[in-house]
Amino acid sequence: MPLKNYAVLKGRPINNRLATGASPHYQVLVSENGTLHRIAINVRSQDGSEVQFLVRSSFEHPITDQLADLEEGLHPTESRPGGVALDFIRANLMQPWELKPLPLSAAGPDNDLNEKIDAYVQRAMSDEDSMIYAFGETWGPENNKADKYFGFKPGRGIHDIHFNQGNPPGRFADQNGPWQDGGLIFQFPTEKQWVAVFLKFQSQTWHSDDQAGTAITPTDGAPVGGPATPIDRDRIPPFDVPDGLIRVIAAYVNDVRTPERETVTLLNTADVAIDLTGWQIKDKQKNMMLLSGSIPAGATLVVEMKPPVALSNKGGIITLLNAQGIKVHGVSYTKEQAKQPGRTIPFQG
Repeated sequence: MPLKNYAVLKGRPINNRLATGASPHYQVLVSENGTLHRIAINVRSQDGSEVQFLVRSSFEHPITDQLADLEEGLHPTESRPGGVALDFIRANLMQPWELKPLPLSAAGPDNDLNEKIDAYVQRAMSDEDSMIYAFGETWGPENNKADKYFGFKPGRGIHDIHFNQGNPPGRFADQNGPWQDGGLIFQFPTEKQWVAVFLKFQSQTWHSDDQAGTAITPTDGAPVGGPATPIDRDRIPPFDVPDGLIRVIAAYVNDVRTPERETVTLLNTADVAIDLTGWQIKDKQKNMMLLSGSIPAGATLVVEMKPPVALSNKGGIITLLNAQGIKVHGVSYTKEQAKQPGRTIPFQG
């Protein structure tokens, strides 16, 4: 079953504790208008392996407009698209190859998770206008029990600040679910900057089932997904195309004409043609458009969007799935990026 108390906490960070070998969580004390909470952030897996991380120092995503409108406090969040819930895969927050393993602590500057997280927490604590948003599962309030790290009563907080799907069979498999991923997002209004920190355990499979968030594996039991790998030319398309081999590189969202003409540009990074028969493009509302034909080696293809797919001028996501329904690539864009009519939005990665 999924997380029981999925939520986002918005408040001001006012204190912190670095993770240690004996306590492998980075702790943040947060005040929401005087009410205290603790954020517990995993920076090492229970099996001792390094946690994969991604820091977006310039985070651009349609979710930021919704977050900015939230009042300070704890907000129970429905696990569904279209709201503020996080999903690394379905909300196109990243590409899987961007996540890199890093130790809890290591000698030298800026080379471990403690330092990566601490840099932004310290910056946020010193900036009275900044806000922190923590996504995960809540605990408490624990009546008549003081918090074990910061001593406030009643103890309460939020944890599971990481990918919460694709867990293998075993202890954490019952926590799998879509649209319930954890994360840490910082807002620095003075600089008009958003920063996001995303974490994932190496034991978690990237691709997961849309209904239950369980790991998707092929018949041989090997995980699906991961960095793009060479094509096996003994297999004739259509076949399982590795992540990122076909990419969404641009979108024409805000047309100057009526009716609008919206397009998505795909790039084939492979050195062979790829058959797109049965592939899909999905929008923010998960409306689907089927593709057909093929895209030559090294070529681009401009695809005109047809109803019910629509690229919102208020920000959105664009997802590309192969004929097996597995996500191959995805991007997002903000209202700010879409506001200029007649301009094509380019995407990186």
